[in-house]
Amino acid sequence: MNEIHLVVGAGSVGSALAELLANDGKEVILATRSGSGPKHANIKLVTADASNVSSLLNVAPTAVAIYNCVNPPYHQWAKLWPPMAASFLTYAEKTGAVLVTCSNLYGYGPVDVPMTESLPLNAPGVNGKVRANMWMEAKAMHDAGIIKATEVRGSDYVSASNQSRVGARVIPKVLAGKPAQVLGAIDQKHTWTYPLDVARLMKIVASDSRAWGKAWHVPSNEAKTQNEVVSELASAARVSNPKLSSVPTVAWNLIALFNPLMRALKETAYQMQRPYILDDSAARETFGMQPTPWNQILNDVVTETKASLKK
Repeated sequence: MNEIHLVVGAGSVGSALAELLANDGKEVILATRSGSGPKHANIKLVTADASNVSSLLNVAPTAVAIYNCVNPPYHQWAKLWPPMAASFLTYAEKTGAVLVTCSNLYGYGPVDVPMTESLPLNAPGVNGKVRANMWMEAKAMHDAGIIKATEVRGSDYVSASNQSRVGARVIPKVLAGKPAQVLGAIDQKHTWTYPLDVARLMKIVASDSRAWGKAWHVPSNEAKTQNEVVSELASAARVSNPKLSSVPTVAWNLIALFNPLMRALKETAYQMQRPYILDDSAARETFGMQPTPWNQILNDVVTETKASLKK
């Protein structure tokens, strides 16, 4: 019998990870609240409550690894993440499964240097502290020999989904030749991570003991401004002269009064107000992983966007 890989969450990363593992012949259980996910002979779709360890143990009493790919509503992190994080830790302790967490760069807070994994987790905001605390608790349990844990951190995603700053809210307008707006400056260099590359690194670190007890930055392509990303996506779609602007601060503040998501996003507004650069050299050198070629990413995102618009 194959060893079980328990993937929790079927967003862009969780679905990609489940398919990567399944294509390798692994037996995958993909757990979500709805039981949704990609169809594959090696993927079993189940319903589970990630905040309840008994629910996770019920769908997968044993596993070689558990992958935290959950994506709760951004403005509810402080409420929803702690019980889920505790559930993942307990599952890893009870089963011996390697805990692999999909995370981000919020824990570092505002920085003026390229981000390495050795930077202190000094985020001043609520959401940044939530993510920082999750890793510090997991690492403490790992260092104490209670569990095996590792974490991968990517920058903002470049994808067709609503998880991307340049995704579902922007690309369809660009493809239709309409003006589009983004949050933050359009002319600051920023690292962009492809969700498939997040999944690729999660798959690698789950089975490589060199990765355990550490966090790893996802190999990503050269930093680009929001204007450059949108212009290059438009070029890949053969759309000329895309019109991109930034949501005015006054408008953002006004919307935030009534929209909790927009209000929560103000915590990390600094990420788009200055160069925000990811140093991914550790993962590249340790695991020999390179990011998906940029041109392929552009074409994939455009293709995915067009397909979604036809539905």
